[in-house]
Amino acid sequence: MAGSGGRRPGNLLGLTVLGVLQQRPMHPYEMAAVLREFGKDTSIKIKWGSLYTVVQGLEKRGLIEAAGTTRQGGRPERTIYRITDAGRQEADEWLRDLLGTPEREYTRFEAALSLMGIIPPDDVVRLLESRLRRLEGELAAERAAWQSYATTVPRIFLVEGEYHQALLEAEARWVRELIRELDSGTFSGLAEWRHFHETGELPDVPGMPPLGKEGAPQT
Repeated sequence: MAGSGGRRPGNLLGLTVLGVLQQRPMHPYEMAAVLREFGKDTSIKIKWGSLYTVVQGLEKRGLIEAAGTTRQGGRPERTIYRITDAGRQEADEWLRDLLGTPEREYTRFEAALSLMGIIPPDDVVRLLESRLRRLEGELAAERAAWQSYATTVPRIFLVEGEYHQALLEAEARWVRELIRELDSGTFSGLAEWRHFHETGELPDVPGMPPLGKEGAPQT
């Protein structure tokens, strides 16, 4: 249950704003600058155009409040926000949920894997090889960037980068093994997969109704 008594917002940008405001009161433009400066846009999918909407939502729920205004030159006044006690409790409880409770995440790659039978096996191998090269390039770049910071920046500010590297390593290892199985012919059902693309005939799958030539269950 959310600390403020309502349903917790689903946009992780809201949690990030609450985290940033625990440093000091800020106006939304400054929040965006701090998020960029600390590279939070690499670990959280941020739609910058929605930042003001998120801030307004947090204020409406009593998690942050206006603490004054500021003006620079001829620019319009900007409202400075600070986190409330309810906001601190909300951020604490929300973060504990995220750290302690695994959540099923649906990735675009997983969706593509669920449908890859639509494409001939040899094409899938070539596409996976291309993906693997990009994964390895991204991993090398992230390792270099991480090492450049590791000697001067406390690890607490780099740990999400370590996690992303671990995900890249695991995905690259898994894709590499899948390519090996497809190349060697040890991938289960590979012959039926090839037969489908050669003839257009769908194989009968155990536990599923027999399929006709058009792919519809036979009655």
